[in-house]
Amino acid sequence: MKIRSLLAAVLAISISLSYAQNSTVAKPIKTTAFVALGNWRGVAKVKEGLEIPFNFEINEKSGQQKLYFRNAEESFEGGLVKQTADSLFVKLDQFDNELAFAINGDQLTGTLRKQDKTGKALIIDAERKNYRFKTDKPALADYSGSYDVIFTSPNGKEEKTVGLFKQTGNKLTGTFLRVTGDSRYLEGIVEGNEFQLSSFIGSSPAYYKGTFQTDSTLKGEVLSARGSQPFTGNKNKDAALPDPYQLTYLKKGYKTLDFSFPDINGKKISLKDQKYKNKVVVLTITGSWCPNCVDEATFMAPWYKKNKNRGVEIIALHYERSTEPEYAKKVMTRFRERFGIEYDQVLAGTADKQVVSESLPALDSFLSFPTTIIIDKQGNVAQIHTGFNGPATGKFYDEFVKEFNTEIDTLLKK
Repeated sequence: MKIRSLLAAVLAISISLSYAQNSTVAKPIKTTAFVALGNWRGVAKVKEGLEIPFNFEINEKSGQQKLYFRNAEESFEGGLVKQTADSLFVKLDQFDNELAFAINGDQLTGTLRKQDKTGKALIIDAERKNYRFKTDKPALADYSGSYDVIFTSPNGKEEKTVGLFKQTGNKLTGTFLRVTGDSRYLEGIVEGNEFQLSSFIGSSPAYYKGTFQTDSTLKGEVLSARGSQPFTGNKNKDAALPDPYQLTYLKKGYKTLDFSFPDINGKKISLKDQKYKNKVVVLTITGSWCPNCVDEATFMAPWYKKNKNRGVEIIALHYERSTEPEYAKKVMTRFRERFGIEYDQVLAGTADKQVVSESLPALDSFLSFPTTIIIDKQGNVAQIHTGFNGPATGKFYDEFVKEFNTEIDTLLKK
């Protein structure tokens, strides 16, 4: 064997062995002419008997290849694609993850793993296909509409949600709107009266399945590595959640929040700073790891650029997976750069609801990342919105945007 061939073989085997924990990755075949551009169908092997399909595309712009996750009408930027020898790597910086693939012709075999290689890797395979769920069986009816849906936890606790579905032929898209936020863009099919929906943007893949009944009800379950959770629903054009402005509030006797948290450079920031005096201030309780927080930042960043000269400021209170300075600076800087954030970001603590409650003791309850708090010119809390209704929720997102702008306009006039 020639020395060059021997070195290539050793490199390929080394890459392959580093992929998964508790798994075996197929030995890559040398394909120097491999072109990654195009549409792909991935399958996440979550556990025995549960494989979740998703779609992504790789395209090239300005000499760089990028991966985009496709879910319903959304194309979500995953990250830069790097090809090394007979392997493909994608840094999913938004969630501090990465995809690592061995190339086998027009198939990719590898894992989703943390960038620091900690934790358990998730096996991911992909092939050049453009469908998600395959079926030749027509849908029995059009099940589009809104539904009152109840998810039941293992201990019997019920959670009221809203299911939103849109069907075209066999294709089904939708989302589940919860008090804590929505399940973002789901995509799948209806086969007869049975449905399947999935979503993946680089964090944890989601999978829902169930049946639509002839009496305008539905039943199903959401499946994950942790198990399954059943849900039932009834079609209702007026389906809605509890008022998100009445779920999180201040303790009796409190009018504002008092905090002093550092930014990524260690500078302490407080509502008492001169910068925020006599201004309307929006606080976002957020985290770079949180998909609904991604939707909130997508709205807030351009909104601030447009409105910052009106006497309004925003402070993002970040609760991250780690408060270790190097890690926090990395993920918060990535978040800032991705969304073009120009307002202040501070590190408030770790990503735990109890930590939020302890660091903001004036809050009587904290339920969800994100939570949006509006402070008036006098420094008092004027409004608290639990969760975030992202663009996948359609009219619910539009209502939030309208209500948010109305509240800001009202407070600026006072």
